[in-house]
Amino acid sequence: GNAETGAGRKVNVEYVSANPTGPMHIGHARGAVVGDVLALLLIKAGFDVTREYYINDAGAQVEKLARSAYLRYREACGEAIGEIPEGLYPGDYLKVAGESFREQHDRRYLNVPEAEWMPILKPFAVDTMMVLIRRDLAELGIAHDVFTSERALIERGAVDAGIAFLEARGLVYQGILEAPKGKAPEDWEPRAQTLFRAGQFGDDTDRPLRKSDGSPTYFASDIAYHHDKLVRGFTEMVLCLGADHGGYVKRLKAAVAALSGGKASLDVLLYQLVNFMENGAPLKMSKRAGTYITVRDVVEAVGKDVTRFIMLTRKHSETLDFDLRKVTEQSKDNPVFYVQYAYARISSVLRHFAETLPDAAREELSALSPETLGLLSDPRELALIRKMAEWPRVVESAAIAREPHRVAFYLQELAGMLHALWNAGKEQEELRFLMPDAIELSKARMALIKACAVTLASGLRVMGVEPMAEM
Repeated sequence: GNAETGAGRKVNVEYVSANPTGPMHIGHARGAVVGDVLALLLIKAGFDVTREYYINDAGAQVEKLARSAYLRYREACGEAIGEIPEGLYPGDYLKVAGESFREQHDRRYLNVPEAEWMPILKPFAVDTMMVLIRRDLAELGIAHDVFTSERALIERGAVDAGIAFLEARGLVYQGILEAPKGKAPEDWEPRAQTLFRAGQFGDDTDRPLRKSDGSPTYFASDIAYHHDKLVRGFTEMVLCLGADHGGYVKRLKAAVAALSGGKASLDVLLYQLVNFMENGAPLKMSKRAGTYITVRDVVEAVGKDVTRFIMLTRKHSETLDFDLRKVTEQSKDNPVFYVQYAYARISSVLRHFAETLPDAAREELSALSPETLGLLSDPRELALIRKMAEWPRVVESAAIAREPHRVAFYLQELAGMLHALWNAGKEQEELRFLMPDAIELSKARMALIKACAVTLASGLRVMGVEPMAEM
C-alpha cells in the first residue's frame, strides 16, 4: 500500500497541543488519534512528516495553574487548605506538583509574596503537567517529534519579530475596529490598536496584534509560531483543532498566507466532540481530573488499540459516540473486534494449513503459478481480490484528502468480505479455504487469505493498532 504521492515533501502535522494545565481529556484523545493516524498515513504516502506539539505555556491559564499548584504546595507542607477556591483547578493530579515542589524547596516559599514564587513555580508546574501529558500520549501510542514552547518563542523575541516581518510588508497598521457582531454599542469601547490586514487574505476582519497596553495578543503568538514553522522549511502544514476553535481558522490561514507570500498552505482539521457512555448513558466524570473523563481513564478501561480504532469510526467532523460496553463486546457490531477477528481467523487457518499439508505449506505462496492462482474463480474470491487491490488508492486518496477515517472504513469493508467468504465455506464445502483433496486450490486460497492478512495488517499499523494473530 505504500505510495509515492508525497515525493519526500516536508509536512508539519500539529496535533493535541493541549494546554498544560491537567491530564488530557477524552476530547483531546480524538484529536490525538486523528492527528497521529494522519501523520502515519502521510508517511505511508511518501511524505517527510514532522509530528509537532505546541505547548501553550504562556498567559493567564498558566498563572492559574501555578496558583493551583501553590495551594497544593501549601497542603504538602501540612496546611489545611479546605475547599479548592472557585477559579482554580481542583483535580488531585496537582497534588504531585505540590509535593514535588515541597521536596525541592522545602518550606522556603511558604508565606511569601506571589511575585517571589510565581516565576519559580510556573515553569515547574508546566513541566510537571507535560510529564503527565507525555505519559498519557505514550499510553495512546503517540510520540511527537517536536515540542515547541510558546514561552520560549516569546522570550527569544519571536513575537516581535513576526509582527516586524508583517510590518515590513505593509501589512500592519494603527486602526480602530468596528464592534463585533452581537455587541451593543454601549458594551464596546472603540480604541486605536495595532492591526494585521487579515481581511486582505480571506479573513472576516482585520485582527489585533497588540492589546491597548502594548502587550501582544494571543494571535500575535500564533503568528510567531507559524513564522517559526516557515523558517524551519515547512510550506505544507496540517493543524488538528477541536471544533470549538473553528473561529480561528480564517485568521490562521490568513497569517500563513501573509507570512509566506501565498507560497505555504495550512490545512485545518476540526474534530467534533466525543460522547463517552456506558450502556447508552453518559459516564460520570473522573475523580482523578476533577471535571472530566481523562485519556488514562479510557485507555485503562478498553486499551490503546480499541481507543485508537474507535476514534476513527466516524469522520472527524462528526460527533462520535464512544460506548464502553459496545467497544468491548465480541460481536460484529464492534468494529475493532470485527477487523481484528478477521486477521486472527486467517492466522488460525494458515496455522492449520501448515499442520494439515506441511509439504504444500513450505511452498512460497507469493510464487504460485498463474495456473494455480487461476483456480480462484468464485465471485466472492474475485471481489476480495479487487477490494485488496484498492488499498494503495485508499492510502493515496485518504492522505491527499486528509481523511484518516477512510482507513478504518476500508478495513471494516475488507474484514466483512473475508468473514462472508468464511461463512460461505461453512455452508458450501467447495468454498472452504482448506481442502486436503484439492491441494492446488488450497494453496491458491491460502495465498488469497494471506494477502488479505497482509493488507489488514498494513491498514491496522497505519492506525497504530497491532494485528492480533489469536483472540
